[in-house]
Amino acid sequence: MDKSIPRRKSLGKREFTEAELKELRTAFDLLDRNRDGRVTPSELQFMLGKLGIQLKDEVVLQLLRSASPSGNELLNESEFVTWVRKIQNLLPDDVEDETSKDLIAAFRVFDVERKGYVTKNELRAAMEMMGESVTESQLNDFIRSATTDKDGRINYEEFARQFT
Repeated sequence: MDKSIPRRKSLGKREFTEAELKELRTAFDLLDRNRDGRVTPSELQFMLGKLGIQLKDEVVLQLLRSASPSGNELLNESEFVTWVRKIQNLLPDDVEDETSKDLIAAFRVFDVERKGYVTKNELRAAMEMMGESVTESQLNDFIRSATTDKDGRINYEEFARQFT
């Protein structure tokens, strides 16, 4: 019995409504498996795994360190809500459709320096961060097939074309 959770509109740069805060509290409770009021690296890793997202342990630690003001790799409910708000604020205001928002978020994972394009080295680093091994030949093939202007860099439009 598969109960799909409906996707909701992006929260954008506004404050959360009470209903959205309730959803975030529920999400936090799902992450906090031992109910101690803190999300640990292993709890986050478990949930990501259930979502089909495989990240190396050090990447999960990095995520939690960046989300926690103290950098202690533990996240309480308040810090979790603040972290989600920061993630939502990365989305541009003028994008309305969910697929475009997802593609922009994925592109930004690779475009760490926010230059508007991704190089082969950035693509390699992001793939390694996700635990995916990739050969030089595979990288070259992807860059070659993705870039329409043959500049060796993938801009957002080229990136989106590969996934739509």
